[in-house]
Amino acid sequence: MRLSSTFSVCAILGALTLSVFHTQHISAEVVRVQIDQREPFAEGEAFGTAGPYERIAGRLFLEVDPAHSANLRITDVSLAPRNTRGRVEFWSDFLLLKPLDASRGNRRLFYDVNNRGNKLALGAFNNQSGNNPRSSADAGNGFLMRQGYSLLWCGWNGDVKPGDDRLLIGLPIATQNGKPITGRVHAEIVVNSPTFSQPFYWGNSDPYASVTLDNREAQLTRRASRSQPPLTVPPDEWAFARFENGTVIPDPKNLYLKQGFQPGWLYELVYTAVDPRVTGLGLAAVRDAVSFFKYADRAENGEANPLRGTVEQAYAFGISQSGRFINHFVFEGFNQDEANRQVFEGTFDHVGGGGKGYFNHRFAQTTRHGSQHEDNLSPSDVFPFTSTPQYDPVTGERGDILERARAAGRIPKMFFTTTSTEYWTRATSLLHTDVAGQVDIAPDPNVRIYFITGGQHGVSGSSDRGIYQNPVNILDHRPVLRALLVALDRWVTHGFDPPPSTIPRISERTLVDLATYRESFPAIPGVVLPQALYMPLRLDFGPHFKEHGLADFVPPRTGPAYQTLVPAVDADGNEIAGIRLPDIAVPLATYTGWNLRSDEVGAAGALGRWNGSYLPFPSTAAVRIKSKDPRRSIAERYPTRDAYLARYAESAIQLRDDRWLLDEDVVSLLKTAGSRRIGPSQ
Repeated sequence: MRLSSTFSVCAILGALTLSVFHTQHISAEVVRVQIDQREPFAEGEAFGTAGPYERIAGRLFLEVDPAHSANLRITDVSLAPRNTRGRVEFWSDFLLLKPLDASRGNRRLFYDVNNRGNKLALGAFNNQSGNNPRSSADAGNGFLMRQGYSLLWCGWNGDVKPGDDRLLIGLPIATQNGKPITGRVHAEIVVNSPTFSQPFYWGNSDPYASVTLDNREAQLTRRASRSQPPLTVPPDEWAFARFENGTVIPDPKNLYLKQGFQPGWLYELVYTAVDPRVTGLGLAAVRDAVSFFKYADRAENGEANPLRGTVEQAYAFGISQSGRFINHFVFEGFNQDEANRQVFEGTFDHVGGGGKGYFNHRFAQTTRHGSQHEDNLSPSDVFPFTSTPQYDPVTGERGDILERARAAGRIPKMFFTTTSTEYWTRATSLLHTDVAGQVDIAPDPNVRIYFITGGQHGVSGSSDRGIYQNPVNILDHRPVLRALLVALDRWVTHGFDPPPSTIPRISERTLVDLATYRESFPAIPGVVLPQALYMPLRLDFGPHFKEHGLADFVPPRTGPAYQTLVPAVDADGNEIAGIRLPDIAVPLATYTGWNLRSDEVGAAGALGRWNGSYLPFPSTAAVRIKSKDPRRSIAERYPTRDAYLARYAESAIQLRDDRWLLDEDVVSLLKTAGSRRIGPSQ
């Protein structure tokens, strides 16, 4: 049949338009996929209905158009080198675990934001950590696989050092008119054991090099705490160098002290660095990698997408730094790709506290985050904090973390989970109060905030060794994460509302200031209570920082602190509000989210960054009376082992009914409780 000339012209123009769009769309995202390994995962073990999994590892090669509206917020992207197509090139390692037959999975892509190059999701959900998952042992309990998820990791933070199977990303260096860019950098160094030299910052991170080994234009100070005046370290007492085998070796990325570092002290170095990475491209790497596996048929080099046509929803999960990355990712408006498609339908920020991060700035130091003793000048906890509009009467600022996502219509369903520790050391209360700590602020309808009572930042001890630390008895909050992931998926997929936000509140007197907490905490013999908690300072880096990521003031000018609050406690010292796991509801001890640094690591009495405390109850009334412990003894609470186990089982089943636990975890918890010795002989 003959077509009219008008129709033919329109059809041709339409085809050309689609062709041009398709070409631009590919060249602005993943342009090449390099697969280095493709092999069976876990020796071919079958995981429920999803069946066997395979492991695919390699490298993604990406490009972005620096002029595209989706990339304009990337600091220094306009100063990155461009290829012949005018695009900025970079690459990222990736690892994909997927059902061998992807159609047998649950059609969900689970993206685990790596933490300083390390993969954490298997540890959080499968109870098996490891940076190179290959074997059946690496699969742990197989939870994520039994659920049918395809698991994806890729690099995003460009300061990660290679080694130990950490994920890397190759970021371009910004230049100005073909010349190197220099700038002042503030680096705070705290050590927990004596040493003579130290990299400028921690976390397997590659610091920015000093532009010169001459230290006369740099400044180094030391002090015991932020509240004390800094003491200048003369240039002849330190050097840009590292100390190895008794030899001082010049090194533009390390600080050497002739007298050695004193544990716990704050050493602050301000120096001129060179060659800033375009760090914000890490946000684009996550956006474009997930969009490729979610939407694309193949990359420009012809390599097929291993998940093509099998992904309906994508979820992001992150722990600590990685959780803050998710918050920052949504805040910066990266939850839509260059084709205006939604990247993540759901996000799960675990123990990220109230913060975002140093993730999109010139000379960014991605590993840093504020805490009560350390890194108070890090821009990790900055206004706005809440998911609905708020106002800062001190600075006059207004805003909320979802403002850009809301304008674009790309707000994901969001979970924030937190433990007690993050209220003490990571300003979690700012997620749901005003900046003065006076009133509650309800989260956006797309947001839930969940407080796991008595938990600490991780499920193991950490390097800032606390005086009340007992790693054997740390509260394991991973069962709650598994139940909540199921709830998140049901919310996104079927519209079934998850449990309401479960948090301490000012209006209910379950969220209190430090003085109130200290007054209500039981006088446990030998226990010293915290004198302070983390209250982020208002930081002023200058007029170009918030919108352009460029610091005019280094170090930043400081203003009044934001008011943070902590969960109130009962007569045992256990917190009242939140998700009370059986070990809190039917306790054998007091669990706190705080711990104090010991003499061994210095700054004794300051809060550790990540540790909680375990303070066991007296075993009998006689022990209680002799020690003058105000808490009832175990024998007084539970006259028989059966009485304890009955109450424990009742608590676990109620948590299951309230959707905080899955059946399999109820069984596991009951087995653990059944192995305990309860009675006068304890």
